[in-house]
Amino acid sequence: MTIDSARGAPSTGADDASGTPEASPELIQLLTPEGERVEHPDYPLDLTPDEVRGLYRDLVMVRRFDMEAVALTRQGELGLWASLLGQEAAQIGSGRALGERDMVFPTYREHGVAWTRGLDPLKVLAMFRGLSNCGWDPAEHNFHLYTVVIGSQTLHATGYAMGVQRDGVLGTDKAAATIAYFGDGATSQGDVNESFVFASVFNAPIVFFCQNNQWAISEPLEKQSRIPLYRRAQGFGFPGLRVDGNDVFACLAVTRKALEAARSGQGPMLIEAFTYRMGAHTTTDDPTRYRLEAELEAWKLKDPIERVKAYLVRNDLADTEFFDEIDAEAKQYAADLRRRCLELPDPEPMAIFQDIYAEPHALISEEQAQFAAYLESFETEGSGS
Repeated sequence: MTIDSARGAPSTGADDASGTPEASPELIQLLTPEGERVEHPDYPLDLTPDEVRGLYRDLVMVRRFDMEAVALTRQGELGLWASLLGQEAAQIGSGRALGERDMVFPTYREHGVAWTRGLDPLKVLAMFRGLSNCGWDPAEHNFHLYTVVIGSQTLHATGYAMGVQRDGVLGTDKAAATIAYFGDGATSQGDVNESFVFASVFNAPIVFFCQNNQWAISEPLEKQSRIPLYRRAQGFGFPGLRVDGNDVFACLAVTRKALEAARSGQGPMLIEAFTYRMGAHTTTDDPTRYRLEAELEAWKLKDPIERVKAYLVRNDLADTEFFDEIDAEAKQYAADLRRRCLELPDPEPMAIFQDIYAEPHALISEEQAQFAAYLESFETEGSGS
């Protein structure tokens, strides 16, 4: 038996047959898979009917965007896509908890968080279509660039948080927190552990948000850790907790409280959002080669969208007309996004060398000259000379 750092209550950490943590003090949950609202003494959450309907819309719109991106990739219009299917609640809940001044450091899968920050999804598609080197200005929405190198964004985020701390704004109305997203597999990377050390020692105002989707590509969770991931925080000297990652209410309440604590100078926190990657790791992956269909079917019963829908219906907060309108809006949004994506102009081939270094760089200049000569060789062949 261990003591849960989030509530000080005893917890066994036992899992049920599907690999889901039992409903125990270890797992913070405010909305059951059946759509029943439950209370938590440490994480009260009061939402208006409009706010709940807004969260439902967020979840549906983001899933539809994700589905369209997968289809575009399968049709050869995107080079790659990392689907968030099944992780919508973790991203929408945490994203809606963010303040305007807070800074986000994502991986390459935080499409839902990008949505909550107001980033045009077309910019995300353009990056995966190979039309831009980075995609957007991080300062425009306080949403940093997607990071493909596993775990490296946690070091960037920690350094940024330490900078905010040194600005002397913590505890004031200008305070800002930093949030770093990463997956369960990233916790095995040195960068993540090093960021934990720096954040703890310097008491940085950062929230580490781990979306534990059970699979680091084809490696299951038990190959990553012998203990629940959130308990690792204790070894570094700051609190950690586990939240139901398919519960948008719980993710919102827990992240909101963690961010408030960071802004007030209480230091870092690790949130483990226990969820499930219902799709492939990326569109180059085939999950049927390493996991059972029964596992996926068990997690479908915990679908983050269906539980909010059940809550709305159970409490007479929405009718069939509302759900039909959201579905129609999502369908039209996806169609418009597809059209806009296909209308994006291809960049000039030499544009790949722009915006790499602020000053001239010898190696880049050499490669640029080689590539220019390569392109000119086709023109020479076409002229018949």
